[in-house]
Amino acid sequence: MKLLNFILLTIIIATTSYSQMKYPETKKVEVVDNYHGTLVADPYRWLEDDNSEETKAWVEAQNKVTFEYLSKIPFREKIKERFTELYNYPKYSAPFRAGDKFYFFKNDGLQNQSVMYVMDKLDGEEKVFLDPNKFAEDGTKSLSNYSFSKDGKWFAYGVSTGGSDWDEFFVMNAQSGDKLKDHLKWIKFSGIAWKDNGFYYSRYPEPTGSELSQKNQFAKVYYHKLGTDQSEDIVIYEDPTRPDRGFYAGTTDDERFLIITFSEGTSNNGLIVKDLSNPKSEFITIVDDLNNNYGVVDNVGDKLLVLTDYKAPKYRLILIDPKNPSRENWKDVIPESNNVLQSVQIIGEKLVAKYMQDASHHVYLFSLDGKPEGEIKLPALGTVGFSGRRDDNIAFYSFTSFTYPGTIFKFDVNSNKSELYKQIELNFDFDNYETKQVFYTSKDGTKIPMFIVHKKGLKLDGNNPTYLYSYGGFNISLLPSFSTSRLIFLENGGVFAMPNIRGGGEYGEEWHKAGMLDKKQNVFDDFISAAEYLIKEGYTNPNKLACAGGSNGGLLIGAVINQRPELFKVALPAVGVMDMLRFHKFTIGYYWVVEYGSSDDPEQFKFLYEYSPLHNIKENLNYPAVLVTTADHDDRVVPAHSFKYIATLQEKYKGENPVLIRIETKAGHGAGKPTSKIIEEVADVWSFVFYNLGIEPKY
Repeated sequence: MKLLNFILLTIIIATTSYSQMKYPETKKVEVVDNYHGTLVADPYRWLEDDNSEETKAWVEAQNKVTFEYLSKIPFREKIKERFTELYNYPKYSAPFRAGDKFYFFKNDGLQNQSVMYVMDKLDGEEKVFLDPNKFAEDGTKSLSNYSFSKDGKWFAYGVSTGGSDWDEFFVMNAQSGDKLKDHLKWIKFSGIAWKDNGFYYSRYPEPTGSELSQKNQFAKVYYHKLGTDQSEDIVIYEDPTRPDRGFYAGTTDDERFLIITFSEGTSNNGLIVKDLSNPKSEFITIVDDLNNNYGVVDNVGDKLLVLTDYKAPKYRLILIDPKNPSRENWKDVIPESNNVLQSVQIIGEKLVAKYMQDASHHVYLFSLDGKPEGEIKLPALGTVGFSGRRDDNIAFYSFTSFTYPGTIFKFDVNSNKSELYKQIELNFDFDNYETKQVFYTSKDGTKIPMFIVHKKGLKLDGNNPTYLYSYGGFNISLLPSFSTSRLIFLENGGVFAMPNIRGGGEYGEEWHKAGMLDKKQNVFDDFISAAEYLIKEGYTNPNKLACAGGSNGGLLIGAVINQRPELFKVALPAVGVMDMLRFHKFTIGYYWVVEYGSSDDPEQFKFLYEYSPLHNIKENLNYPAVLVTTADHDDRVVPAHSFKYIATLQEKYKGENPVLIRIETKAGHGAGKPTSKIIEEVADVWSFVFYNLGIEPKY
């Protein structure tokens, strides 16, 4: 009877929502740009104005159609109930020490924001230190940044509203809990670098137009003294001749050196330092070009430990003397190896080096001068994050994998021994699932790794619903990690597949560069080849295959369904970069030019125009069911990308599959999203996927 009801409801929805679905009318305007002799129409340019009443009315009309469609899916509420049940478990961060106290984050289960707790000792009483749920009643303000002074007395923190990248900084006395009058604004992508009775930070001028879409330029580094007004902050560093240059300030653990990195994009940076122990010291330029990546780990006396890909695409750790900064004086501490050296921390006066080997973590200990001191054994293939101090022999690390919820281990640096500190309990049978890693061949013959997760005993009969997810850009690596949302799909017989396509950082800078600029098509080819592999090997078929990605991954999905729509039944481009000709004109979008190229350049325009998701939607293609997701406060990838994309798709696509957009309000690119909004969005997305793949959930 249950199956019969499901079939009947499916027929009802199919006849009412496909053949009779009417999308909102989207006005077209006469806008044509001339790109180096090529005329490109942009009829939905008006949707770029996020503040106009016309755009707001359009958003409301689109959401009305989308939510009416979703409301008719018979099992939508059941999926929401099940995800709420799965998500409702305590989530902990690894503890860390500041001053003589220990701090950690905890979410009881369904709290909108995780709460920060303090303990006098590791096994002591837990007390609430800072509750971000009190920032806003609806949970749409989040803790976006924080840092303790070296003695643990002062606590500076950032607050983001509606998921925006803009931060407001506040300060409190960590011992008494009293909040100071300090209030700093117009901060974006900044650190909090303590020195004495204040800290360094970077900020932009107050926007004169829309704060959520106006281009961000003329960043400066300031020093803020506690207890003073922001107007009294001192400019420490600026470069008005380079308006697109961004700055990030940090101090070494002993507060001796001020480190300022500068960049004009998402990869490659320069590096300058100042010795704060000498009041008369000037800035010393270590690197003045933007050809490689440099990150200061800390200082060893008067020298700096720096992680870099200079002459080492898989990274190495070097020692630089600021008094003799020329490259011929740089010394290797940990030379480049066959695996990518992703990060280095100093804990207990040892180097904790985290490597990537075939897209999973391996961790090794070294002495400060680079002598190997053994491997830190991890529970399985997965992802790990360490917290610890230079003056502590005890560290903590959180380990996670696809079927391994975040588990915290206590680690003794001296003995190189780990012990379980906190195990996460979840009402799910993880033993019933398996993870494998395969290597498939892409279009040009390159071998690409892919993780595949599913129930044990899966039949390779070509009929399993499959969810293919990837990213492919900005040197970002996709490693085995845990997702509660994914459990909904897995427990209903789904297969989760995650290929580590080019453009990411899994195999170092060469892997990244193989998916940048004019080589971006490699990224799409790698993803398409993953889909073909899954079909050929009997995991699934095109009527059972969903593809998904967010941000740069949203661009990926937009591009591949233009190129190979017949491979997929469902497509989920989230907060995607869809207009490759104008992305650099909004907020921080110009930072992506080093990754993508710019339409201002005649040669780069050609390859951008060739794959731009917005500009390659064709009328004669049978697109999969598409659900675009974005948010009105996304000032990283402004929602105009998704707005113009879906308006064009709804105009040109004449088939029966739904092509819809779900626009979240009071939310941004993803960070800081309250639990309530996460649950609603996950339920809606999985409902759309299940319904269009023909999955009847077991609830």
